[in-house]
Amino acid sequence: MIMRKRIKLKDRFKYRFDNIMSRGTGAMIGFLGILSLLIIISSGLIFWGLSIHPEEGEPMNFAEGLWQSLMRTMDAGTVAGDSGWTFRFIAILITLGGIFILSTLIGILSSGIEAKLDQLRKGKSFVIEQNHTLILGWSTKVFTIISELIVAGENQKSPRIVILSDKDKVEMEDEIRDRIPKMKNMKVICRSGSPADLANLAIVNPHQAKSIIILSPEEGDPDAQTIKTILAITNNPDRRKTPYHIIAEIKNFKNIEVAKMVGKDEVELILADDIFARIMVQTSRQSGLSIVYQELMDFDGDEIYFNEEPKLIGKTFADSLFAYKTSSVMGIQNANGICQVNPPMDYIIKEGDNIIAITEDDDTLIVSDKINYRISEEHIVNNTEPAKGPEKTLILGWNMRGPVLIRELDQYVAKGSYIKIVSDYDIDLDEMNIMSSALKNIKLDFVKAETTSKVVIDNLDVTYYDNVQVLCYNDRLPQQEADAITLIILLHLRRISAEKNTEIKIVSEMLDIRNRDLASVTKVNDFIISDKIISLMMSQISENKHLMRVFEDLLRSEGSEIYLKPAENYIKLNTEIDFYTIVESAKRRSEIAIGYKISKLSHDISQTYGIVVNPNKEDKIIFDTDDKIIVLAED
Repeated sequence: MIMRKRIKLKDRFKYRFDNIMSRGTGAMIGFLGILSLLIIISSGLIFWGLSIHPEEGEPMNFAEGLWQSLMRTMDAGTVAGDSGWTFRFIAILITLGGIFILSTLIGILSSGIEAKLDQLRKGKSFVIEQNHTLILGWSTKVFTIISELIVAGENQKSPRIVILSDKDKVEMEDEIRDRIPKMKNMKVICRSGSPADLANLAIVNPHQAKSIIILSPEEGDPDAQTIKTILAITNNPDRRKTPYHIIAEIKNFKNIEVAKMVGKDEVELILADDIFARIMVQTSRQSGLSIVYQELMDFDGDEIYFNEEPKLIGKTFADSLFAYKTSSVMGIQNANGICQVNPPMDYIIKEGDNIIAITEDDDTLIVSDKINYRISEEHIVNNTEPAKGPEKTLILGWNMRGPVLIRELDQYVAKGSYIKIVSDYDIDLDEMNIMSSALKNIKLDFVKAETTSKVVIDNLDVTYYDNVQVLCYNDRLPQQEADAITLIILLHLRRISAEKNTEIKIVSEMLDIRNRDLASVTKVNDFIISDKIISLMMSQISENKHLMRVFEDLLRSEGSEIYLKPAENYIKLNTEIDFYTIVESAKRRSEIAIGYKISKLSHDISQTYGIVVNPNKEDKIIFDTDDKIIVLAED
């Protein structure tokens, strides 16, 4: 038989008091308020009922008794003017009760305010912003994304960026202020919490966001975290009815199908390593291409816009190439949303079709009234480049993107091509042999050696290779240390180039854009800031999801891509000519001219390395040997 303990009144009171205190600041303030009221009312009743009053004063009514009690509760100094010992005794008791309650109240309020400030510092309060860009996660890419969105939001009213990350709110705000001191009209709101947690996710109001960017974590299993975050948004019990516009970064190709299954049509997935490898491969075969991609992907200058133009309905795609004086048409998006870069020249533009063009802003895509383009027929030529034979490539350094890069390069080069890999670190030879056996056009060779060593690089005979690619050791080293090693390698290559008085075609991966200016002394043909390229792409797609289809079209080996081809294949050199004539010459080859490169400026950073994208078609240019025309072409 269980013996029940007798519960005393004292225990009941203590239990109820503990329950009240556990309810928080509000409950404690309420309790003290009730206690104060009881003291004031009981004291007022005593003054009135027992006719207690100061010696020279008159008896009090109940209202006056309440007032006298209230004054002594709130102000301890009131008792100094009291007379009559009975009245003084009761007044002192009331004052002591008031002091106790008031001091306790001050302590509770102080603790409550401190707790609230601590909560605000931790970033746990709800965000009431709507139509904002939501960034989930934190990495070095966040600074480029914010910078680009600031430029994109200059002509918008009250643009907002909200960030949710496991990182401390104050730390995020400090880092953003240090890296991006000028916010213009953009406001950035930071909150702390896990993006994959439904409760934390609710804080940043994802259901009212214009677009959501999911950054891949820099630690742990990044793809698993990204997929969980996508799931937390799309399968949220409180999700909105309209589709989300989500851009997510995936590291491993093996996880792309799972991410697509979770995100369906609401998510644009960016396979970072694959995109980097494609740009690296394309750039290694034509100098200046990385600058072209950067010009197209950033919001500073010209970028890609979509617009339905009634004036062009019924006309051919070829006609549209000349319709804009300060914009460069590059493709069509049909009424079903399918994008095609460089469609057939005889394609008839229909109602519902959007023109895809490179222009300064969405309000600069204006059809010109010009009818006579004055094509200089006598200056148009139709020369062709000889087919490229097998290519020899030297890769210095290594990281997880290396295998993707080699597989991508295998789709471009002729059979019998050769790649030599030199790395400080061991490469899994079994994995290398498996990859080598799957290649159709490339033979692989691997040497373990110190890539910063003068002796090692001198013995490689780098001038033997058609191009040299320098990869960062970002898998095993911090960002700045990896870039420092890259700079040393580039300086050695520059020294060899000067000693042998020969041009070495070099493409280098750089992690931090701030190191690019330091590396300019090496006069490398191209730097690819891997994280920046991905950040720029995510920023662009967050503003227009259809751009993903355009970038996919440009970056795959099938279909039309961006090429820098010799100007002498299109027009006569050393003759003043406008860009309309160049557009006509390219059109006759089923290509689209979108810019040019002046070779003598290829090492001048102030002139964007000689790259001009989307020139005014009426501007006169004189091309020299080694100058290039930037075109969209199938090969």
